[in-house]
Amino acid sequence: MMRCLMLSLLLLLVAIPALADETDARPKLAPNVLLVMVDDMGYSDLGCYGGEIETPNLDALAAAGLRFSNFYNTGRCWPTRGALLTGYYAQSIRRDAVPGVRSGGRGQRPAWAWLLPRYLQQAGYRSYHSGKWHIDGMPLAEGFDRSYYLRDQGRFFSPQVHWEDDQKLPAVEHGTSFYGTDAIADHAVRCLQEHAARDAEKPFFHYLAFTAPHFPLHALPEDIAKYEGRYDAGWQTIRQQRWKRIQDIGLVSTPLSAVEPDVGPPYDFPDAIKQLGAGEINRPLPWDQLTAQQQPFQAQKMVLHAAMVDRVDQAFGRVLAQVRAMDAWDNTLIFFLSDNGASAEIMVRDDGHDPDAPAGSAGSYLCLGPGWSSVANTPFRRHKTWVHEGGIATPLVVHWPAGIDAEGELRHAPAHVIDLVPTILDVAGVPLPTEPAVPLPGRSLRGVLAGQPVPAVTRWWLHEGNRALRKGDWKLVATKGAEWELYDLQHDRAETRDLAKMHPQRVTELAAEWEQMWQRHQQTAHGKQTAQAP
Repeated sequence: MMRCLMLSLLLLLVAIPALADETDARPKLAPNVLLVMVDDMGYSDLGCYGGEIETPNLDALAAAGLRFSNFYNTGRCWPTRGALLTGYYAQSIRRDAVPGVRSGGRGQRPAWAWLLPRYLQQAGYRSYHSGKWHIDGMPLAEGFDRSYYLRDQGRFFSPQVHWEDDQKLPAVEHGTSFYGTDAIADHAVRCLQEHAARDAEKPFFHYLAFTAPHFPLHALPEDIAKYEGRYDAGWQTIRQQRWKRIQDIGLVSTPLSAVEPDVGPPYDFPDAIKQLGAGEINRPLPWDQLTAQQQPFQAQKMVLHAAMVDRVDQAFGRVLAQVRAMDAWDNTLIFFLSDNGASAEIMVRDDGHDPDAPAGSAGSYLCLGPGWSSVANTPFRRHKTWVHEGGIATPLVVHWPAGIDAEGELRHAPAHVIDLVPTILDVAGVPLPTEPAVPLPGRSLRGVLAGQPVPAVTRWWLHEGNRALRKGDWKLVATKGAEWELYDLQHDRAETRDLAKMHPQRVTELAAEWEQMWQRHQQTAHGKQTAQAP
């Protein structure tokens, strides 16, 4: 009998490790994913990226998670959104201009270019969309389960064109309490509440796309009041203050770029400048050269921009509170980023501009302009539509308690919006698409999130003739019709010293690589090639 007992104990001891191994090998619950994109926000607008704007919710998220210092978008709204949700370069999917095929802002993606929700359906995800779209097709038709699509972002207080679940809604009347940023967050909260009540056993993917702080600069009075007078010192002073904080944080330590006083908006609207009055100026001239009318007019525009960013943080905070309330906080992977750099554009559209209307109200139509855009993009050069760092560098805050051990750390590895689809599919346990044979050009950032060393990759840009390629720390960049410039971003992230003449062979090699990638994108867009090199 003793022998039988000893044998039983031996068998039990052998079985326990096997059971432990089996338990450890079980797949963990797939994370929820909250992907948040804002519109026309600069690299250093958030407090956690050196800005003076009050963003406590995002600052807390960064303090408990990660911030990327070298994350990139495409430099413009619709190419970024197409790349973000498909994982492909916008040119390959006809969402930026390609000669000889319908493409650009009105381009239609090839049938194989699925949006992320279609992949996530394989893992049982419910997918939600709240806010801006600017992708071809309609949200529910493209795989989302619920959607609020705010198309008319030229009227933050009374949009005329918006949809819920692909069904057009009535126009919002003037004089109501509607405000676009809050309405987008309200819809997100409702979707998450519904998910908690009906589908709590399933993971969710929520694409939350705020329209702010894109022009027109429409803000709520209580938010405007918080920033009155804060920008009277002018853009040079505020930019220097941001630069000091950026260095203290450790985001960028290379030299600060100079503001280019001859670089104005990317598009010329002289009639708009006249309509906006004597206070408007379309060049970032030294602050002390501005007139007594221009200084207060310009300072008020940055007040409005700050108020809009502040309201995004407040609205986002309500969404985060809902995630906590549904006990999903620890296993929700959150990304927060911008679609392009801050905008130097100045125009008047939609309901026009009434010079007698209070700044920031529905009757006004103001744009940030190049002076304050240079501040918002500190420490970088240029603006939205350009592919110098000011146009394509975005803050990226990442938070996931169950999957990321680091708290308050920085990640300096270069990455791009095309990397987010493979990252999300990786953590969701969804295999990368193999049919049709158009491999995703991005890479999963799961190792980067964990702090692991990763090999350098090449990333490519083209928008309206502005072009660039980053390979490791070398960046080749040019404005439309201009010669290539070359920068060593390890020592000169803000692109202050052009090394093209010192390294002509490197310029030739990188230019050839840029051209090869451009040819592949064109062939893919035309349906003549189904493979893309990463």
